[in-house]
Formats: sequence, C-alpha cells, structure tokens
Amino acid sequence: MGMTLGIDLACRAAHVASLAGPDGRLVWRGRKFFSRTVELERLWADIGRDPGELTVVMEPTRNAWIPVAAWFRRRGVKVVMVPTTQSADLREYFSKHTKNDRLDSVVLARLPLLHPEGLREHVGDGPADPLRRVVKQRSSIAKRRTAVFNRLDAQLELLGPGWYDAQGTDYGKATLAFLARYADPTVVIRLGQARLARFLRRYSRGHWREGKAAELIAAAQESLRLWDGDGIDFAELAADIAVEAEQAIALTAQISDLDERIANLYAEADPAGIVRSAPGVGPVLAGIIAGRLGDPHRFTSLAAVRSYSGLVPKVSQSGTSERTGGLTKAGDPLLREAVWMAADQARKLDPQLAAKYARLMAADHRHHDSAVCHLATILLTRIATCWRTGQPYQICDVDGTP
Repeated sequence: MGMTLGIDLACRAAHVASLAGPDGRLVWRGRKFFSRTVELERLWADIGRDPGELTVVMEPTRNAWIPVAAWFRRRGVKVVMVPTTQSADLREYFSKHTKNDRLDSVVLARLPLLHPEGLREHVGDGPADPLRRVVKQRSSIAKRRTAVFNRLDAQLELLGPGWYDAQGTDYGKATLAFLARYADPTVVIRLGQARLARFLRRYSRGHWREGKAAELIAAAQESLRLWDGDGIDFAELAADIAVEAEQAIALTAQISDLDERIANLYAEADPAGIVRSAPGVGPVLAGIIAGRLGDPHRFTSLAAVRSYSGLVPKVSQSGTSERTGGLTKAGDPLLREAVWMAADQARKLDPQLAAKYARLMAADHRHHDSAVCHLATILLTRIATCWRTGQPYQICDVDGTP
C-alpha cells in the first residue's frame, strides 16, 4: 500500500490536504491550496513520491473536484471519490463534536486503512462530460416548460372550456403563437375570421385554416357571454397568458437545440447505437441513459449498475429476519427516470418483459409503478450487458427465440 493524499475540497475557499503513509501515520497535514496550476505543482513537490504509489481521496464537492481529479489523473495517480455520508460517519468516529477542514482531510487520508473495500478508482469526467451535462439541462428545461403549461391550463380555465375544444391542450407552435398575441376574446373577435385564418395557416404550416379560426372566434364569443362584461379584465388576463406563452416558446426552442446536441454527442458516445437498440428507448432517452450511466465497464458487476440506478429495494437483515422496503433511490435520479419511462414502453414491445409484467400484476398483485420499476432494473441490466459486450439488444420471444 502506498501513500494517501486526503483532500477536503471547497468551492470558494482554499482546499485542505493531508498526506498519510502506508501505516496511516500522517506525514503532514493541513496544507492549503487552490485549484491553480502553480499551487498544485507546489503540492506535488511536497508529496515527493512516485505517482504510482499515491492515491488521492476526495469527496464530490459540487464541481470543485473535477479539475483537481483531472490534474492528478494526468500524472498517473489513482483518484478515489468517497460518498459524503461515508466520510461523515468516519469523521464522527474520530471526533463527535468537531468538524473542520483539517480533520476532514485527515479522515480522507486514513480511509484506505479504515474502509479499504470502499475505495474504488473514479473514472470519467462527471459533469465535465458534455453528454452527461446536456441531458440534465434538457430535463430541467422540460420540467420548467411543463410548469408553464400547467399555469396556462389554469389561466385558460377562466375563459371557459371552448378554448380547450378549439385549440387542444398539446400547446404546439401555432397554439402558443396564438396565445402570445390573441388571448383576449375581444381582440379575437375584432381580428375577424379571415385575418385570424391567415395567421393560423402561417404558424401551423397549413394545418389550421378557416374552420379553426371559426372555432376560436366562437370560443371568444362564448367567453364574453360567460362573463357578460363583468368580473374579469380580459386585457390583463391576456397579458398574463402572453407571458407564459412566450416563455413556453423560448423553452421549446431551447429544447429543440438541445435535442440536436444530444443526438450528436450520443453518436460519439455510442457509435454502434447499442443503447438506442433497446425497446422503448428513443433518441432522447438513449442520450440520457448513455450520458448518466457513463462507461459501463467502470462498474464491478451488473448488480453495481442496478444499485447505481437506485431501482433496487432497501434490505434490512438482523439474525434470521430480513425485511425489504421501498427503493433506495440512492443513484442518479435522471437515469432512474429515463429507464422507468423506457421500461413502460418496452413492456409493450418485448414479449419477455410483457410476460414478466403480466405475472407481476396478476400473481404478485403489484401496482403498475412497482411492476414497471422491476422491469426497469431488468432493462437496465440488459442494456449494460449489451454495451459491455458490444452487441445490440436482441428482442426474444418468451421461449428465447429471437
């Protein structure tokens, strides 16, 4: 066993490092430095060891760990990332009532002696990987757009059900363009059917014509009769709806751009399209699974892949008793969400998954969500296996026939 450098990382303040020998005795501790090349070189000189004999142990503190880990990996050093809960428990063992950066770095430096089986070398760039980052960004924007759609639903309810009947609730490009300009019933009526039809033809690419314009004018007239000119300011309501519609238009454009980036990055990460070959996995979900799962070879086993997804149940054992609870949800939440969505579609395409779903629902009396979670672990295991072996997903019948 070589020497261990424990680093307590900070986002704005200085990092603190401590160096421990093979026996856990401290060589030095409390060295402060920032993520600057000059200071990292000075720290490297203070270590004064063969890089092959050094292990760097850190916690994943926001994104501050990424450049430090990359700098040490370029010098052939083994970098280990430790979950914050694990280091916190060890810190409490050392000193229950003390928490400081120097103690944290000492705990991390002595971790190979205290918990050697928990040290796994970290590979990959984490959030520095563009595919991993962009799929997270797309998910965040999509959820923001869904919140905007929900607010639009609530505001349009004030105008009456005729607006839903006329324009639907999918909020496409033509619907959002209409709401951004003409959510005031009086303005719609004043605009007239001919001009409104020209507007709709332009933004719907010819799908909406005079008939749709007549429906919207009828809905506007019904709104005026519903309120009978009392109790609501249509101009103010239209201004509020326009704000939400313009936000939705901007978010939709951003999602479209991100989808194009995801497609290009996914093609680089999985040129053979192995993840995409799985049933229920479309272009967006393939990018999410590939980006959030990362290199499948970094996992020691397929059980570790399932554990990383957080789709495995909690287990509590004591003596002869054993209890299982809900999902651990300890892994990547975006990966878990993507695999669940893929499994819900895959059960309609893969006969084996369909049969498994039927057994879970009939014999085990599972709830739909619980059954799909079970299928999601199977699907993720198969995807990881295919990716590790370089073979595309093969859909088979219940008897194993392709």
